[in-house]
Amino acid sequence: MSRRPTARRRPADATAPLAARAPAVTVRHYCQGIGDCHLLTFTKADGSPFRMLIDCGIHVSITDGPALVADIVADLKKETGGRIDVLVVTHEHWDHVSGFLTSNDLFKDFAVGDVWMAWTENPGDPEAAELDKFKGQALAALQGASQKLDGMQGLNPYMKRVRDGLQAVLGFQFGAAGERVRSARDAAAKLSAKPSPTYFEPGGPPQSIEGLPNLRIYVLGPPRDKAALRLEEKASEMFPLASGGPFARALSSALKINQADDPTYIDELSPFERNVGTPLSAALNGEKGADASIDIGAFTRRHYSGPVSSAAPMEDRDQSWRRIDADWMGIAADLALQLDRGVNNTSLVLAFEFIDSGRVFLFPGDAQIGNWLSWKDLKWPVEQATVTTVALLARTVYLKVAHHGSQNATPQKQGLDLLTSPDLSAFIPTNQGDAEKVKWGKMPYDAILTALAAKTKGRVIRADDKWLAGANGKPAFAPPSGSILAVRSEPRNPVRGEGGLWVEVDLV
Repeated sequence: MSRRPTARRRPADATAPLAARAPAVTVRHYCQGIGDCHLLTFTKADGSPFRMLIDCGIHVSITDGPALVADIVADLKKETGGRIDVLVVTHEHWDHVSGFLTSNDLFKDFAVGDVWMAWTENPGDPEAAELDKFKGQALAALQGASQKLDGMQGLNPYMKRVRDGLQAVLGFQFGAAGERVRSARDAAAKLSAKPSPTYFEPGGPPQSIEGLPNLRIYVLGPPRDKAALRLEEKASEMFPLASGGPFARALSSALKINQADDPTYIDELSPFERNVGTPLSAALNGEKGADASIDIGAFTRRHYSGPVSSAAPMEDRDQSWRRIDADWMGIAADLALQLDRGVNNTSLVLAFEFIDSGRVFLFPGDAQIGNWLSWKDLKWPVEQATVTTVALLARTVYLKVAHHGSQNATPQKQGLDLLTSPDLSAFIPTNQGDAEKVKWGKMPYDAILTALAAKTKGRVIRADDKWLAGANGKPAFAPPSGSILAVRSEPRNPVRGEGGLWVEVDLV
């Protein structure tokens, strides 16, 4: 692979009818729903194919997910002959890398030229190591909180939602059998013919591929800026992301330490000094507080823990509904948010530019707002010109929509509003039914769907589109249109209507 950018050429066939043009790239999107797997096929100057695979995974909640991924890998083997020139691993989430572990027996027969990852996955990078330390501490704390909540009875509705939310977030980090996502990522890295993956950071020289002189690849993310990594939805909503952070430390300490017996314990988030009040366990056991004249235990049983004797007044018989014993673990929801959004913001973001036409195809992984906002000032000197992110977005004609179309993964002003090409088309790796099953609400988000439909003139394909289940399914638009020359698909089981296995688009 050469790192020297190639000079821009004149478009030789700009006036040719769209249907007569040869595709610049063919993209096969696999349709597992909440998960990503995309095979890009370029034609080299000698006529041979150059294959790039971006991710291969599925969310842990999907029924028979590993079996579906095995079908996908078998199809990849059939299509490519087991040869992948570049494998791109965008980030460390189960729904992007699980296949490299659960189908490792199939992948081990592949020949993979190189594996591309973001700088955040580089064990030799000090900042990546700091981020990795946060992930490790956060995961340990969240696992502990999840296990504790699973064993508790009588949770209030809020804490039930926290418990369910923790299970969903941990699903991105662990498989159904408890496999770590790190094992899946490392399994992908070991597929490379090189000693180690190639790590990228934003703003470096555009990448060029030997045998593909018309192609430049720009790396837009993930950012180096810690604030951008932890940025969630808007500038005012940032969460700490360093050395585990106070949320992880407080939660881990509270889960592991008997605070009453450890004089060194400090709760960074407690509103009171530790010598103020009486431990709940002591009050429930009938022990006296600091003021022996006050029977804290009797007060607690009557007004908090209940039930009490049937001889007590009716209004005092059962006050257990007031209990908030587990509510301190609600901090786990904030920590889970940090972890999930932080990892998504580490997505490796690639923009593919075809030099003769200037047209761009954007694959942002699961980049969320912080990642997107970090691109705006990037510039690349190319020959005698300067390429900016704004120019790349303006020339983008195809978008792999980030994070399954969720609300905070595609910004408006610094994202959709900058995608101004009249030929824009898009693909969303999503399944609305599965998103509802794991209580994610509206995914894909209605406002993003509406904006994309308007910008693309309806050229949006979803992994859960009903027409993909049929043997001769057709999208709502008729190709050639915009950047799409042709569409092909293959259903999983057309008799049972199980949805699509893949949808393939020829792009120009």
